[in-house]
Amino acid sequence: MKKYKYLNLSNDEITRLYRRPKMDFKSVFAEVEPIINDVQHRGDAAVLDFTEKFDRVRPDNVCIDPQAVDVTIDSDIQQAIDTAFSNIEKFHKAQRPAPLQVETMPGVKCRRIVRPIEKVGLYIPGGTAMLPSTLMMLGIPAALAGCNEIIVATPPNKKGTIAPELIYIAQQIGAKKICKAGGAQAIAAMAWGTETVPKVDKVLGPGNQYVTAAKMMLQNSEAQIAIDMPAGPSEVLVIADETANPAFVAADLLSQAEHGADSQVVLVATPDFSWDNCMQEIDQQLEDLPRQDVAQQAIENSFGLEVESLELAFDFSNNYAPEHLIVQCRKAEQWQEKIVNAGSVFLGPWSPESVGDYASGTNHTLPTYGYARMYSGVSVHSFLKFITVQQLSESGLKKLGPTVEKLAALEKLDGHKKAVSIRLEKMKNEE
Repeated sequence: MKKYKYLNLSNDEITRLYRRPKMDFKSVFAEVEPIINDVQHRGDAAVLDFTEKFDRVRPDNVCIDPQAVDVTIDSDIQQAIDTAFSNIEKFHKAQRPAPLQVETMPGVKCRRIVRPIEKVGLYIPGGTAMLPSTLMMLGIPAALAGCNEIIVATPPNKKGTIAPELIYIAQQIGAKKICKAGGAQAIAAMAWGTETVPKVDKVLGPGNQYVTAAKMMLQNSEAQIAIDMPAGPSEVLVIADETANPAFVAADLLSQAEHGADSQVVLVATPDFSWDNCMQEIDQQLEDLPRQDVAQQAIENSFGLEVESLELAFDFSNNYAPEHLIVQCRKAEQWQEKIVNAGSVFLGPWSPESVGDYASGTNHTLPTYGYARMYSGVSVHSFLKFITVQQLSESGLKKLGPTVEKLAALEKLDGHKKAVSIRLEKMKNEE
């Protein structure tokens, strides 16, 4: 991990540190477009062909109904899933919005009503590991929002089947189908619909650059779908002062580094932090990681920054806008108001990022690649639509109508003005 000193850097050099490694979306789009088109035209057959090509397995069918499957999982695993499920459900249940009604002036009532997005597709990455935590993070808020149709897509295992843990969670959230496919082909199947995969209105879930590209392309296509957010590789930024435990900091950096060689891990520390001890801890802890090579590459591609004060540390963090922000400094909670841009925040020495990934209750599907400046992580709101309603009484329109007439005339929209004037004229004739 390369170390920089903030005071020795120019403004241009600091700005460059805010930027993530550039993703070559042009070439990725070129690879993804034929996949999307093929799935659109050939449906299930294309999905099976691409699954065989990329995952080296050809399932017997594309979809299963999880509700029709009898599953048995290890009791300890089931207990862990149930505990995490309960915490995530509690936190997300509290997010459901209350009814809103305002009388903006006498006789003019405005309401906002909430409706679920009817059909949603949840993408659960597979690749090197199956991710039941991601299915909980997406499925629980979808169920709480009241989505009528929840479709899950995840790559099959080497036997062409779905892990029982995923089926168990799919049953708990009321999922209608599990599509045994990953990558761009799975996103395309949910966006366009196939013989067995229902078409959805919104696709949510993390994935690699091909999944991200497919989501971005399809939301701007005739498929007419929404997506949760654009995303890049996983990332963490740790702020540390002299009170931070170097072993804890090292473990937090490595917990993200093991996601992939392109993961971004950043350490921003004050001069009195034990930098050398932390680097030694990274080397020692790396030896025990099964994904040592991947984590090592991510560490080598990342950087640390020495800052003169915690104020500078938080300024840098806000400009970087990390997916995960870990604050290991004295009285960490007092810095919360200083945090402007971050996906999810972990305050104090006893709040590792791992708890948010699995079981604290917050959501781990978060904006990366600097998108925390303008996007939020997945929540119940991600699965809802907000519809506004207005209802005017006769006296209400009599009071408000002249205002609307003047503004419509100002904009030279006579039809708008007429829609009010004809009603006001009727009132006047009936007096």
